[in-house]
Order: sequence, then structure tokens, then C-alpha cells
Amino acid sequence: MALAALFLLLAASPAATAAEPDAVARGAYLAIAAGCDNCHTDRAHGGQPYAGGLPLATPFGTFYSPNITPDPQTGIGKWTDAQFLRALREGVRPDGANYFPTFPYPSFTLITDEDARAIKAYLFSLPAVRQENRPHDLPFPISWRFLQTGWKLLFFTPGPFRPAPGRSAADNRGAYLVTALAHCGECHTPRGALGAPNLDGFLAGTPNGPDGKTVPNITQDKATGIGNWSEQDIVNLLKIGMTPDLDFVGGAMSEVVKDTSRLTDDDRRAIAGYLKTVPAKPFANKDWMKILFGYWTPDFVPL
Repeated sequence: MALAALFLLLAASPAATAAEPDAVARGAYLAIAAGCDNCHTDRAHGGQPYAGGLPLATPFGTFYSPNITPDPQTGIGKWTDAQFLRALREGVRPDGANYFPTFPYPSFTLITDEDARAIKAYLFSLPAVRQENRPHDLPFPISWRFLQTGWKLLFFTPGPFRPAPGRSAADNRGAYLVTALAHCGECHTPRGALGAPNLDGFLAGTPNGPDGKTVPNITQDKATGIGNWSEQDIVNLLKIGMTPDLDFVGGAMSEVVKDTSRLTDDDRRAIAGYLKTVPAKPFANKDWMKILFGYWTPDFVPL
């Protein structure tokens, strides 16, 4: 009996091992769709991939992305699957403290458990980089993480993504990519005074995006959005960064295109198809962040 059990165990082992490279490869693709490298690599200062340290200036202070390499001391090398899932699903660190929503867990909460585990498998296949996380530069009392519990009660709805009944697989895939993995709304949706996305203006753009940059309207509004774009126009932008007027995107979006250009044609078309269904909304031109925090520019007219 013992020999039989040993034989079965040995026979099963190759299959279990063979599944791991598949999960890593799938996770690598999902990490590209999520743009993990863009936020967790400080390229401007020669940072190592996924080792963190990228600054993000906001009206609340400057945040620095953490090390997500598998280094056990300074990265996520000691994290269990459950801890990784809780970070994405609930915005909670392994030590029980809240993440700030500059980590886009309000979107990543929609990622399925299967996809989250694949992303973790990929991250754990990367070289470990020993680099301490840089503390955020935040004023009192914003630096108090426990206050995020109240923010979550007011503004956070945990996932995961639920496919819409009656919609095609392609439609639901596009919705999942835009709202969960690619987390487009985190940059393209205006935010209120407490930093929560204004879902009434979902994807309507904002004059105060990451690092204070203007982020365009990508709803179907024809005056200020992409309502005049065809589905193929959107696909072209995602593939080569070219707009319908033959201009090319720059800034942070050029980094995004480096990732979307590596997606499959089907996924790019699914994103384009979903964006064509987003209701038209005018560009969000009331910059409440600047109104309340005094981030004025010479040509800024608040109301």
C-alpha cells in the first residue's frame, strides 16, 4: 500500500510541476495588462524592475511605490496567497494596516482569485531585489493609516468582478480589463475632496490626475471625449499610441501603451468595444483638489 501511494505521488508530481510555468506565463501577461512595472519601477533613477520607489505626487502628499519583488526582507517574498489576495481584494497589508488608495485596490478588488494567484506566481518568479521601501511623505493626520478604515466605509466596494448577464464574453472581457486589471478609472475618473473617484464622472477625465497632470476624457462625449473615435481608432492607440489625428500620446500614457501594445488583438479590441459603450459625460473641469488644497495655476478658473 505504501509503495502504491508513493508511486501515485511520483506520477502526479510532473503534472503539478508542469502547471507552474503555465501560471507564471499567464501571470506575466496579466501583470502587463495591469501595468505593474510602470508603478513599481523607478526608471528615472535607474531603479530595478518591480523594486518600487517611484514617487507619485498628489494634493495629499507624495507616495512611493513599494518593492514587490520576492525579496523576503524588503519585498513580498514571505507573503502567502491569502495575504496577496487580501492586499488586492481589501487593501490590507500582511500586518493588518490599511493601504492608501494610491495603491489601486479599489479597482484590483475586482480581479479574480485565479488571476491574482497567477500574478503572484509571476512576481515570485522574478529576481529578488533587496531594496527598502521609502516612507511616504505625508502630512499629519493624513499619514494615519487607520483613518483609511473610515474612507473604505464611505467609498470602497469589495469585488470580485461579476460578468454582466446577457452580455457577450468579449463585452465582459473588455469591462474586466478596463475596470479591474488595467484600472483605467483610477487615472481617468475625477476625484472628490477626500480622494474618492466620482463615479458619476466615470472615465470623464480630470485636470488633476497623477502628478497634477491633466488626464483626458475617454467616454463617448463627442465634444470633450472620444465619441468621434471608431473602435479601430481606439485599437490603434492601444497598439501604437497613435490618435485619429495622427498624433502620438506622450507622458504617462506612452508608458501605458508600452503595455497595451503587448496585449492580444482580442484584448485590445475588447477594451475598445467596452469604451464604445461608456455613456458620454463632459470633461470634469471643476478641480476640487485645487480648490480645497490651493494647488493653483495662473490659468485655472475653478467654477
